[in-house]
Amino acid sequence: GDADHGINMTRGFKKAMQKLPALADKDIGHILHNIGMILVSSIGGASGPLYGTFFLRSGSALKSKEELTTDDLYTSFQAGVDGIKERGRAQIGDKTMYDLWVPALAALKNAADNKQSPETALWLAIIAAEQALKDTIPLQAKKGRASYLGERSIGHQDAGATSSYLMLKTLLDTVTAES
Repeated sequence: GDADHGINMTRGFKKAMQKLPALADKDIGHILHNIGMILVSSIGGASGPLYGTFFLRSGSALKSKEELTTDDLYTSFQAGVDGIKERGRAQIGDKTMYDLWVPALAALKNAADNKQSPETALWLAIIAAEQALKDTIPLQAKKGRASYLGERSIGHQDAGATSSYLMLKTLLDTVTAES
């Protein structure tokens, strides 16, 4: 792309963090919905609408929830990933964040089907995401600003997949710290 992805993500998530204290007494769905609205309005490029949609859809799936089971986690991520696919019209192999979310989501589904804890489910999702992140390196970008680079996008990790990985890892770190 044009190398501003990290700057845009930092700006959006800083604004979301500033809003969190005002949302402390709200349910998980409400919090995620608010974060989604902030991200849509404050992250530039395609990432703002994509991440915003992820959080908005995840929030809708978790309306009125105060705690999360592994099934809830999977359901919310499924809604969010569906939103990314629909909004970005992404396919596996396009070298986008979607390339990371699909295997991570499959790992969450497997964990939910096998009655694993949310923490274990997130660990499994991270393992899948790490490999998916590496798998974006040899791809040529077909979507987003990176697609303008054509063959020059080959050999570089996708920025959206990288920020998605960092978001997922931060969630795991938070869940692990709280347990």
